[in-house]
Amino acid sequence: MRLVIAKCTVDYEGRLSAHLPEAVRLIMVKADGCVAIHADGGAYKPLNWMNAPNRLVEEEGHWRVSNSKGEVLTVSFLEVISDSAYEMGVDPGLQKDGVEAHIQELLAENPSVLGDGLRLIRREFPTEIGPVDLLCKDQEGITVAVEVKRRGEIDGVEQLTRYLDFLNRDSELSPVKGLYVAQEIKPQARVLAEDRGIECVVVDYDELRGMESDILKLF
Repeated sequence: MRLVIAKCTVDYEGRLSAHLPEAVRLIMVKADGCVAIHADGGAYKPLNWMNAPNRLVEEEGHWRVSNSKGEVLTVSFLEVISDSAYEMGVDPGLQKDGVEAHIQELLAENPSVLGDGLRLIRREFPTEIGPVDLLCKDQEGITVAVEVKRRGEIDGVEQLTRYLDFLNRDSELSPVKGLYVAQEIKPQARVLAEDRGIECVVVDYDELRGMESDILKLF
């Protein structure tokens, strides 16, 4: 993890253009290559970012971060206040709560409930950036990465996007499609997922356990 605190401006060019005027900000460069620009506020959400895989070129007075999609993030430094790096090692990942872990287990036993002909390759498929909940093959032989959440929010979409970027670099697995599965998926998360070509599936926990839901249904 590299942490740079600097007075800077930030410009993004891609599907749209964005400009952050001069201010003191925190620039994070993670081991997987992800670059995030933070202000001193706004909780966890960065002002702008570039997910891995990308290419970071450091030149006198500015950084240029680019990717294969044609997106470019340029950080222009007016004053560097602090520049430090830390070796954090491999993170064990988020420990799922009981319901979420059980949903994953049930889907691993019967992945076809997510799509006709879907079959499991491996549960908790290991990658250098964390384990993919379920790695499957569809009936056409295409690899499918499944991310399971109890509540589907934007963070989960971002997590699955990072896995897809990583897995699609493996010629033995690519092309890899994404499947975002949860008991409830927030509208903003669904919009972001669909914009990135990720399919969303809502599951009923009781039905997966072979029980009838208490919720009345029209059909």
